[in-house]
Amino acid sequence: MLRNDQLEQWDRENFFHPSTHLAQFARGEAPNRVIRTAEGVFIEDRDGNKLLDGFAGLYCVNVGYGRQEIAEAIGEQAKELAYYHAYVGHGTEASITLSKMILDRAPKNMSKVYFGLGGSDANETNVKLIWYYNNILGRPEKKKIISRWRGYHGSGLVTGSLTGLELFHKKFDLPVEQVIHTDAPYYFRRENLDQTEAEFVAECVASLEALIEREGADTIAAFIGEPVLGTGGIVPPPAGYWEAIQAVLKKHDILLVADEVVTGFGRLGTMFGSEHYGIEPDLITIAKGLTSAYAPLSGSIVGDKMWKVLEQGTDENGPIGHGWTYSAHPIGAAAGVANLKLLDELNLVSNAGEVGAYLNKAMSDALAGHANVGDVRGEGMLCAVEFVKDKDSRTFFDAADKIGPQVSAKLLEQDKVIARAMPQGDILGFAPPFCLTREEADTVVAATVRAVKSVLG
Repeated sequence: MLRNDQLEQWDRENFFHPSTHLAQFARGEAPNRVIRTAEGVFIEDRDGNKLLDGFAGLYCVNVGYGRQEIAEAIGEQAKELAYYHAYVGHGTEASITLSKMILDRAPKNMSKVYFGLGGSDANETNVKLIWYYNNILGRPEKKKIISRWRGYHGSGLVTGSLTGLELFHKKFDLPVEQVIHTDAPYYFRRENLDQTEAEFVAECVASLEALIEREGADTIAAFIGEPVLGTGGIVPPPAGYWEAIQAVLKKHDILLVADEVVTGFGRLGTMFGSEHYGIEPDLITIAKGLTSAYAPLSGSIVGDKMWKVLEQGTDENGPIGHGWTYSAHPIGAAAGVANLKLLDELNLVSNAGEVGAYLNKAMSDALAGHANVGDVRGEGMLCAVEFVKDKDSRTFFDAADKIGPQVSAKLLEQDKVIARAMPQGDILGFAPPFCLTREEADTVVAATVRAVKSVLG
């Protein structure tokens, strides 16, 4: 196979890769992989290695790779109109159509969609809108945002602060003071192993109430949470969690932001995670699955209650002072329209629920009895395996042992299956494209069993 042998050198000399050990990569001590093409659930690198992508890129290629319908929609849009801005009432057929398609699928209390490029900028938009909202209502002190430890909400200044993972704070002078954190609804990692799920939920609620009491409800504007914790470990909430948390927020007049960057548009087997768990948000963050990552696009879906206040604010103060050059970019919007049509036509949301349940059961059946597997969990097309040194005492491995990364590396080396070693724990994560078949799910499970056996016996 012909290849450009300078490419690796150029890569190491010129390309700043995100979430990478920069020094090791520059020195050639860490591998690079140049992806050439992809189809369905498989990607292929320039060396001809065909890999089953068990993480859909970064939980984002929901409809699968190689969908010509989306590629053609992007091409046609680029030929007709590659770009125009969305400022001062301008729009395109694609951006207007996509707004309507999103709201047709969203919870019924939602009113408008503001478009950006990625989940980070969508959550930055959300925070600005929340602050604007409270200023218009004459509540200038009500500005703090409650996030959760192990939550993931982006990598910007405010959004990196909302993210409750050490890696995203360390040496960046984060979190900023307006962001405060409460407990993660991570039942497996509860301190008291004798607690029932109901008792653990009650503890999470009590901890939130105590935080609000300490800070003062009149200083707290909003609470942000993923319906299922994503990068923090792929952790579905314990039963009753969202109902109990929402009761606290309503009591204290605190807005709720549902970060659906991962769960939106079908990953749980329902169109939105809010629908799945009975969440009634004031804002919804969307990105990844909106276009299945065929083009960059994100969105903030604004609820009716907030929208009325935003309108009031512009009557009082003139046009709202927020916008990105690429807001509602027509190429991204065209990709979104084609993507949502494919989700419907191919019944992919239903498949995500059905094959996802099959994958989770098969993974549990195969590995739950292993001496070093503490938990197998998931929801829809999300699955995680968490490793422990001792199951009975729930003793964790030393982080320096890097058990999760070792298993992930073996999975790739032995069976060419991609899974993700999640941060802050020895956790192996799966989030395949929605087009995954049962046979492909069996391949993933069998490969995972072999990788676990190779590393842990």
